[in-house]
Amino acid sequence: MDLSLENKKIELIQWLSTLNDKSLIDKLMKLREKEKSDWWNEISAKEKESIEKGILDADNGNLTSHSNVKEIYEKWL
Repeated sequence: MDLSLENKKIELIQWLSTLNDKSLIDKLMKLREKEKSDWWNEISAKEKESIEKGILDADNGNLTSHSNVKEIYEKWL
């Protein structure tokens, strides 16, 4: 693991150990819970339907190659 990442983690742990502000700790706990939640449960039914349609299209071979898409949209890239 990246040494600077390890150092950041240690710094955060040290900082957290000194906190006495309950509201800040509660906010951090909410952030932690949000990070653990599954994004699938957070999106709308329409978004889920669109994703499922895309997966079905891919499973059925209804795909367009990257090179073909690049050729079509080249003038905007």
